[in-house]
Amino acid sequence: MWQILHQITRVGIVTEAPPPVDDAVLAEASRIHQDLLAILGQALTIRQVDAGSCNGCELEIHALNNPYYNIEGLGIRFAASPRHADMLLVTGPVSRHMEEALRRAHEAMPEPKLVVAVGDCGCDGGIFGESHASCGKVGNVIPVDATIPGCPPAPIEILRGILTAVKRQP
Repeated sequence: MWQILHQITRVGIVTEAPPPVDDAVLAEASRIHQDLLAILGQALTIRQVDAGSCNGCELEIHALNNPYYNIEGLGIRFAASPRHADMLLVTGPVSRHMEEALRRAHEAMPEPKLVVAVGDCGCDGGIFGESHASCGKVGNVIPVDATIPGCPPAPIEILRGILTAVKRQP
């Protein structure tokens, strides 16, 4: 133990340098937030459903809640129930086991229902496609308002896709 402490005091804590702050991305994220709130008024509630993904898209969606993007601080939040959601954010190819659950989540949402398919798998089935275990893209199970391609898409792209879906809302 003393050897480790001695090494820490001699060398110091070695970590990577923080990533540089990209002012263009921050400005774009702020503009997208303002556009969303101007359209929605006060807030947007999202129910995220993993329909069979590898969790790559979920990691990027969770990044939206970090201090860099801070969507919850601007009135966009995630809900545990589709009954309280304005938008359904679906990731992954829809597995046969999740097909009925996805339909039920969609039916439980109040009108107007917005659905966004995230990632290549949600948009077109990705590398999984359609098979005995997979229904393929989200659009094969429920109607989709917007798609966000990428494997996985960056958080800023997810924000753009959400804005696209909200702008299409009547």
